[in-house]
Amino acid sequence: MLDIKYIRDNRDKVKDDAANKNIEVDIDKLLELDDKRKTLTTQAEELRAQRNELSSSMKGAKPSADDIAKSKEMKERLVEIESQLLPVEDEFTSLLKSVPNVSSDDTPVGATEEENKVVYEKGVKPSFDFEPRNHWEIAQERGWIDKERAAKVTGSRFAYLKGDLVRLQLAIVQFTMDTLSDEKIIAEIIEDAELKISNKAFTPILPPLMIRTEMFDAMDRLEPSEDRYKIEGDDLWLQGSAEHVMGSMHADETIDESELPLRYIGYATSFRREAGTYGKDMEGIIRMHQFDKLEMEIISTAENGMQEHLLTIAVQEYLLGEIGLPYRKLLKCTADIGKPNFRGVDMDTWFPGQDQYRETHTADFMTDYQTRRLNTKVRTSSGKQFAHTIDATAIAPGRLMIGIIENNQTEDMRVNVPKVLQKYMGGVEKI
Repeated sequence: MLDIKYIRDNRDKVKDDAANKNIEVDIDKLLELDDKRKTLTTQAEELRAQRNELSSSMKGAKPSADDIAKSKEMKERLVEIESQLLPVEDEFTSLLKSVPNVSSDDTPVGATEEENKVVYEKGVKPSFDFEPRNHWEIAQERGWIDKERAAKVTGSRFAYLKGDLVRLQLAIVQFTMDTLSDEKIIAEIIEDAELKISNKAFTPILPPLMIRTEMFDAMDRLEPSEDRYKIEGDDLWLQGSAEHVMGSMHADETIDESELPLRYIGYATSFRREAGTYGKDMEGIIRMHQFDKLEMEIISTAENGMQEHLLTIAVQEYLLGEIGLPYRKLLKCTADIGKPNFRGVDMDTWFPGQDQYRETHTADFMTDYQTRRLNTKVRTSSGKQFAHTIDATAIAPGRLMIGIIENNQTEDMRVNVPKVLQKYMGGVEKI
């Protein structure tokens, strides 16, 4: 959430940014509640101080009837003030949590994702001597995906992955883990991107797949709750992406500046209901209730937050380039970056079988919006400050495999394995 002092000092900007994100929030009411909260809090503190002073004066002597009456009156008045303060505090906190993060100056103003700005396209789109097929047609021919039996066992939007497609996914995972945990490669990426930050590698993480309501809410990733899976009878949810359980790892901690940045690469099976997408992308493995992701999560100082965000984008482009997939980079508009985000970038990979770009990566920079609720701080030479959080897709294996299948397909419905992945598949060049 935002600092209430920042909101008060930048009232118009906060209002404008909320409107640009299509989020309705009454900033004037929030500030009125803050004034009321402060007044009641001050009154309560003054009364407590007066009661303490009166109690001290009565020690060692028999209190007079007047003192007893005063003490009783103060106690009743304090109970009354506290009963007024509690609902004001609750309403204030609820309204403060609903205020979105502000947007970076370079975030395009737009009402829908159609107004995201294409920064550039990279890579060579493949040309074929035949009509390129959708990944689903090729997967059916090769017996790689079985959604019919999955529907029998679990329902729609689930699938069994089989055979060489499983081996390809594991190759992608291992390649990504090896790349991000290699300090030399990270140093090369940083140098190419002209960044001035540490060459520290990413630490691999296998995180829990469930998260408590408090942590999910503090990350501001619980909503829309109808898109999440709640564990009946427990205060637990299935996480919707690995950053939900990695960003909250350091809640209520103060980290020494010398330990930062903390860079994690987490692999998790994630779950989403895909609410509101009925009938959309029903073929293939694009919109699944269960999917695997390799996610980057970084905890940084405020000073280096933007540089770390740019690093995650550079990593995404490096991975796409190494695998050999054409893509375009998008600067997300205000309505698409999300409530907690200060800035957002997408990578859309070219899917020739669908004759369109499809999102395969996203990179989000939240500044200190999440850490204020998580209470994650940095100890610096000038005092404590809230840390900054950055998360970004490293690889979503499902969508990346779609890109590999469609861009590397052959006329006989086989798939050429990208060179960087062949060693992870025992030298196999084609599946």
